[in-house]
Amino acid sequence: MRTTIKRATLAALVMTACATGAAQAEEFLVGVELPLTGSLARVGNGMQEGVAVAAEVFNKTNGKHKIKLTTVDDESAPAKAIAAVEKLASQGVVAITGGYGSNNIAPASDAANKLNLVYMTSGGVDDSLVNSGRKNFFRINNTAGYERAVLGLLSDLGAKSVSIIYSTKEATSDLSAAVTKALGARGVKVNSHSFDPAITDFKPIVNKIKLQDKSDVILMVGYENDYVGILRAARVLKPGVKAMVGVWSLATPKMAAEFPDLMPNVYGTALLPFPATFETADGKAFADGYRQLYKKEPDYLGQFGYVQASLLFEAIARAADKGTIKKGGIAEELRKTDRDTLIGRVQFNANGDNPNFVHRMGQHQDKKIVIVWPKEHATGKPVYPGLPW
Repeated sequence: MRTTIKRATLAALVMTACATGAAQAEEFLVGVELPLTGSLARVGNGMQEGVAVAAEVFNKTNGKHKIKLTTVDDESAPAKAIAAVEKLASQGVVAITGGYGSNNIAPASDAANKLNLVYMTSGGVDDSLVNSGRKNFFRINNTAGYERAVLGLLSDLGAKSVSIIYSTKEATSDLSAAVTKALGARGVKVNSHSFDPAITDFKPIVNKIKLQDKSDVILMVGYENDYVGILRAARVLKPGVKAMVGVWSLATPKMAAEFPDLMPNVYGTALLPFPATFETADGKAFADGYRQLYKKEPDYLGQFGYVQASLLFEAIARAADKGTIKKGGIAEELRKTDRDTLIGRVQFNANGDNPNFVHRMGQHQDKKIVIVWPKEHATGKPVYPGLPW
């Protein structure tokens, strides 16, 4: 009788241990939809690196849950972004992170919303993304944060006149309009020049700025290929400006490495200097993980990918602990998020937007990226006047 009881007790203990081990090893599949090829490939690959580091750090530190990533290339195309989301859903993902370009993210996040999947990004700043009723959409950055950074830099530089060259895509048009309005209110003369995203020859626009506008600064509101085209045209025509300023995906090591003749003294948004330095435990975990995985210094695209993915993974873990994964628990936990991250404090309002976001401005200087705005985060002083030619 005693032997039977002992055996039953031992069996129960083994079963409990197995159950505990299973719980500790619980794995969740997360989809990654990104432009790994096409016109936005440099950005997509940079963000993917950050997402991968976030998974690596989470799996080493959480102790109870595991994240497994499955990635689909959206090829920088809206239709392919929808197909990517649908493919990821068919694989059984619990949420999706990634996306770049508001015109790609809008249809992709719509598809995710219909499938009741959370969609987390840092790649879309068009305000319609958070104002169109997408209940499962979350982003960590927005147009307002970019606007503050650009306006802060132009104010510190003392620019009296600005020529804005902007893409007619919605996100870029919105940012251009907001900056134009704010600069006008400050008494700064603004001349705006729109361009179709399909054009590659920017010499007519740059020549007009050179002969008619004669501005202090050219502000480029576009994407990587647009910057390259504008800077090439400016290098040929040499307008009498004092600075070339851009926004997202410009002040990065990849742009410096691939276009060394175009980047010197150019400004762009950048949360990190290059080479990067970190003081917090989270920052050091990110940097160490990045260097181990990719054998190079992290950049701000990876930083964005890391933050968005980390917050998503943490929300998945909390929802799993409460047994609410299949009941909308991931979105619910994201709405409860309130913590300091590598991009500052992140919270999500009812629309999934982060009201605390403020970007920083960097400048390419001597093959490095120096943070020059705001002053409290600056790692160097702006070179002004300063041009690539």
